[in-house]
Amino acid sequence: MLAGVAGAPASAYTAYVTNEKDNTVSVIDTVTQKVVKTVPVGRRPRGIVVSKDGKEVYVCTSDDDRIEVLDAKTLESLRTLPSGPDPETFALSNDGKLLFVSNEDDNMVTVIDIAKNASIAEVPVGVEPEGEAISPDGTVLVNTSETTNMATFIDTATWKVVANVLVESRPRIAVFSADGKFLWVSSEVGGKVNVIDVATHQIVKKISFAIPAINADAIQPVGIRLTADGTKAFVALGPANRVAVVDTKTYEVQKYLLVGQRVWQMAFTPDQKQLYTTNGVTNDVSVIDVDSLKVIKSITVGAYPWGVSIAPN
Repeated sequence: MLAGVAGAPASAYTAYVTNEKDNTVSVIDTVTQKVVKTVPVGRRPRGIVVSKDGKEVYVCTSDDDRIEVLDAKTLESLRTLPSGPDPETFALSNDGKLLFVSNEDDNMVTVIDIAKNASIAEVPVGVEPEGEAISPDGTVLVNTSETTNMATFIDTATWKVVANVLVESRPRIAVFSADGKFLWVSSEVGGKVNVIDVATHQIVKKISFAIPAINADAIQPVGIRLTADGTKAFVALGPANRVAVVDTKTYEVQKYLLVGQRVWQMAFTPDQKQLYTTNGVTNDVSVIDVDSLKVIKSITVGAYPWGVSIAPN
């Protein structure tokens, strides 16, 4: 444990960070807050997620058109999964059996049965699909499409599209609230976060951001993470080099936290005491103490860090 460091985690976790430019995954011990290993993977790694049982790590290697599966303990490559062309991001089903993959080049969501190592469905969506989110009850899958500017709602029982919701330009990430009633969608170029009522597919709030001395064009929402207690949302603001803290009841911004340059994706430690952000231009990860809303650490990783996933040791 780190003596004297505010917000040091009570439990030991491992953070896995994809480095897009040098084709590696940085492995961080959250107790020492240091990189303990750097693992070579395929070309242009982006999305990353740890399996539900913590035994495997799935990595989108976008330029190799596949998903690499790493052993979480040995960090050796176990196999690859068929992903479709240019996998960007993905979501894991609540039971851990399926992966939902955005394929940017063919405007599809590919559904992969992990145990069978096979695609079981392909769902046509908007142009340049990006973010994926699965509802808490597992009945709804949402995909965002960067060029069509839509959030597409998919019924997981039939793999049919049930609704398309138009949002601001270049939507990136979608996240369900813990109760499944609302979906938060970031629009990078549009500069807003849309909150959508899941039952009606209506936008109930458009959240804007303003930072003194920062040009509005540089405020580009990308990653979103919501606390499990439903009180706060953290929004990564890209070239603004800030993470916004939003009250989920009033939708007001409580605070802007200065992190590294071009903050992209984020992940909580499982106890939600800390939030790790990937900062592409400064090649580092910022660690935010969630209770105090302070940045407590910067960790140097590989070139152009993009995705991050955290799991217990």
